[in-house]
Amino acid sequence: MTTAPDFSHLRLPQRHFHALDLSRLLAAIMVLFWHYQHIFVPPVPYHVNVDRAIQPWYETLGWFYNHGHVAVQYFWAVSGFVFAHVYLADRSAHARFWPARVARLWPLHLLTLAIMALLQGLYFARSGTEFIYHTNDLKHFLLSIPLMQYWGWQENQSFNGPSWSLSTEILAYLVFWMALPALRRAPLAVAFVLGTGLLWIMLAGGPNKDVLSCVGYFFLGSAAYAATLKGWLRPASLLPLGMALVAIAFALKAQYRAGDAATVAGTFAALFLTLAIDLSDAKGRLKFGQKLGDASYGIYLWHIPIQLALVLLIDSTGQSRDIARQPWFLLFYFTLAITAGFISHAKFERPAQRAVFALWGRWKARA
Repeated sequence: MTTAPDFSHLRLPQRHFHALDLSRLLAAIMVLFWHYQHIFVPPVPYHVNVDRAIQPWYETLGWFYNHGHVAVQYFWAVSGFVFAHVYLADRSAHARFWPARVARLWPLHLLTLAIMALLQGLYFARSGTEFIYHTNDLKHFLLSIPLMQYWGWQENQSFNGPSWSLSTEILAYLVFWMALPALRRAPLAVAFVLGTGLLWIMLAGGPNKDVLSCVGYFFLGSAAYAATLKGWLRPASLLPLGMALVAIAFALKAQYRAGDAATVAGTFAALFLTLAIDLSDAKGRLKFGQKLGDASYGIYLWHIPIQLALVLLIDSTGQSRDIARQPWFLLFYFTLAITAGFISHAKFERPAQRAVFALWGRWKARA
């Protein structure tokens, strides 16, 4: 009789990382700032640069309007950290990995994809062009269903545009799933080599930059978890390391063509500083962060459909889109998107997950 392998040494005693959960909500809100400019884009079949200074409270919130897109890279790094925490020590990980991914991602993705196809059709009928994402053809719709729309054969973002990052992250999941036996033997070495290698190729101008960077960030996030397992990352070291990376990020940003390198430094500065907060929270004061973080996925996928619905309403009533320059409109839009995230998680995502797992259980029973 063979003894099941013991992977308990590959999991930190901390069950949840509440500051990381909370940071996911804040990252989703950063994406809202970045995409707010869409409202001002007129119905034209090409890219338009918006004067971001016209957006509400720009003098105070300009950094978020200009750099909110870097939250996507942070999502990838946090995912790598969390996946290492959840799956490295789970002996049944290979069997339950993909059912869990399907249950978590696809129901809301498919719903918002269908809604965006409908809303884009209404916008096209009214204006003769699409809203922001112009490659809404049958090819990209079919590729979007299995989240394969951004693997290198796309012309551009399509339908519910932010789902492009989910498409690349699916490939990170696949590499993680395949590399799991090796990661269990040498988690830090394997994750660090994969992460730094892929990001180095990306920075050097390698092909399919978005996929390379996604998988790279994901595995460097896993490497951060492995380093924490070894005791190398503790609040006493994370704080100075995080602050040093902040300084490096700003220094790189000041240089020509150093934006991607600055994003790498800034992403892991944020991860390390957030992790320092988590590891210092022995009494669980940030426990509320878990429920707040649950809304991040819904916010991320709902905010563009909500935005397009508002634009359709504004245009149909003959109002000027300059209404979005008013602070109250910004607050209204953010409230709608964040509320949708919480309602979506409680009323749609969780029930859909249970339904998928029930179907999976019945299929396994028959098999």
